[in-house]
Amino acid sequence: MSYNYLPLDSSWLGFDQVKNFLDYKQQVSITFTAHEKIIQCRKYLDEKLEQSDELFYGINTGFGFLQNVKIDKTQINKLQYNLLTSHACGLGEEVPQEIVKLMLMLKIKSLSYGYSGVQIETVKRLMDMHNNNVLPVIYTQGSLGASGDLAPLSHLSLPLIGLGEVYYQNKKHKAKEVLEKFNWNVIELQSKEGLALINGTQFMTAYGMFCLSKASHLIKMADLIFALSFEAFDCMMEPLHECIQAIRPHKGQVETARIIRAYLSGSDIVKQKKKQVQDPYSFRCVPQVHGATKDVFENVLNVFLVEINSVTDNPNIFPDDDLIVSGGNFHGQPLALHLDFLSIAMSELANISERRIYQLISGQRELPMFLVKDAGLNNGFMIPQYTAAGIVSENKQLCTPASVDSISSSNNQEDHVSMGANAAVKCLRVIDNVEKVLAIELLSAAQALDFRRPTKSSEAVENLHSSFRKNISFNDEDRVLHNDMMKAIEFVRTWIWKD
Repeated sequence: MSYNYLPLDSSWLGFDQVKNFLDYKQQVSITFTAHEKIIQCRKYLDEKLEQSDELFYGINTGFGFLQNVKIDKTQINKLQYNLLTSHACGLGEEVPQEIVKLMLMLKIKSLSYGYSGVQIETVKRLMDMHNNNVLPVIYTQGSLGASGDLAPLSHLSLPLIGLGEVYYQNKKHKAKEVLEKFNWNVIELQSKEGLALINGTQFMTAYGMFCLSKASHLIKMADLIFALSFEAFDCMMEPLHECIQAIRPHKGQVETARIIRAYLSGSDIVKQKKKQVQDPYSFRCVPQVHGATKDVFENVLNVFLVEINSVTDNPNIFPDDDLIVSGGNFHGQPLALHLDFLSIAMSELANISERRIYQLISGQRELPMFLVKDAGLNNGFMIPQYTAAGIVSENKQLCTPASVDSISSSNNQEDHVSMGANAAVKCLRVIDNVEKVLAIELLSAAQALDFRRPTKSSEAVENLHSSFRKNISFNDEDRVLHNDMMKAIEFVRTWIWKD
């Protein structure tokens, strides 16, 4: 398969395709089949409006509480223009550009099914923007995650009509200036188009898929880093035994124990006689804890894969059935609940990681206090554990579910909302925090393992340790550890799996 572009239509889009899209910075293109479906749907809608005076929500009526206000045929295009401008009310931090690209791709994907009534020119322009890295400036605050991600998607769509701001060549520009540079005409929105563009869950799904992509990497890193900590703390293999897992066969637990056993295979440290009878829970119960996170991850991923392969605007147009149906596919409740679940599950990887850091610096198992020579004169790894503890506590605060909240809007027409957008933004912050804590564990465990020399660990653990030491040297005496921690975070983020 070519990694140069991602074809978009009603075909199933899988997780590996999304990860390739992110990793290889693919361009996108709708297929010929999608092209024809979009044209067919637009033609049907135009003919329907010409031949009938029937009211269709958001097409020839107002929006939300204004649903019963009939819009004159001469004002239908103006209605869509007004929708984009009035709903572009985002505030807060700017959405990362990788996520903006995901939003563009997922919006094109949703429109490619041919149930939204957009012009083909509109979809082509979205593709042009994506493929030329003309990325709209979007803000993290403004969506209630129910009527679609209205505010973020409005900012995504403003450049189509020559408004808003975009990033191009790493600089922020007025959208109109970049349109002129490419000789792109402003899109004249037709009936239903504004609604098709801003009704949808692409803000939540883009954040969710980005979080899942990052989480899949960190889950694997958590197992590998644990294996290094396991050796550094001179732990016992019994809790990883197959028989233990077989009588409580949660998929993630069984898989985690198998992976750790493989990582530790051939270790001389493992073969040494142990003085302790048991290890602390943060070492002994890793199959159960890491495994539970993996099981949640799989559940959340399945929900998001259904979502990105769905049509989530409103109303929906079914040319073959001669139907225009108003519903609620834009409501983000499935996403909100599972984003909260993912936040909680991922935060536990950091929670148990911080406890291992604490054990490693505690002066047990013939390791020096705070993992440094001349403790007292040197503080060693005392304060990285403070930092990890503060981050873990922040995650506990962030993991208060957003999805249990709701607030009425649009004069009580939209009286239950998901708050999925808030769940999405804080989920990414939680996962970024997990990355930091795992990096501190890696930094601490690598230091501790050096005190086990000359005894060697397994090939997998020694490979991780030696690769890490190419970036960060052994800590003989106190130095500015912020620099080491930043290097460790980058190492965790960019570790390349050979399997």
